[in-house]
Formats: sequence, C-alpha cells, structure tokens
Amino acid sequence: MSLVDLAVLSLACFRATRLVTTDVIFNGLRERFWRRFPPETTMLGYLSTCDWCASVWVGSLLAISYTIFPSATLVASLPLALSAVAGTLAARL
Repeated sequence: MSLVDLAVLSLACFRATRLVTTDVIFNGLRERFWRRFPPETTMLGYLSTCDWCASVWVGSLLAISYTIFPSATLVASLPLALSAVAGTLAARL
C-alpha cells in the first residue's frame, strides 16, 4: 500500500465515520437504529455514537475492501477523502 492510498483510505474512514455518527443527513437512520438499540442501554447503540468505536468498524470494512478490490475501493473512497479535506478546511477558515 502506498502512502497516497493510506492517506485516501484514512481520510475516507474519517469522513464515513462522521457520516454514520454525527452528520445530520443520517439523523433519520440513526433515530430508527437507536429506537431498536438505545445508546444508553445497548453496546451496539453506543458504538453508533462513538467516533473512536465506529471508526474501527469503518476502517475494517475499508481495509477488507481494499484487500479484495483495491482500485474500486480507492475510487469509492476518493470523494469521501476530498470531502474530509474540504470540510476540515472550511471549519478552520
């Protein structure tokens, strides 16, 4: 794995984790999930609120995908990586 591949996958992992745990666009899905698995009382619910915890699973999926389909994984990860950079820059400026 090249350093560029690692950087793209790392940024994609960061962005995908934020989508799952925090971003407004997934509020509806999170609410439905939390009705079944409340974060206060279930480990699965808690894992969906914790950036550190969820990033392990997102990163694992990316690593497995990259191992099986490296080119396709990088192509799919690139928009997430670019979004991570753009969002971070926008928040800092």
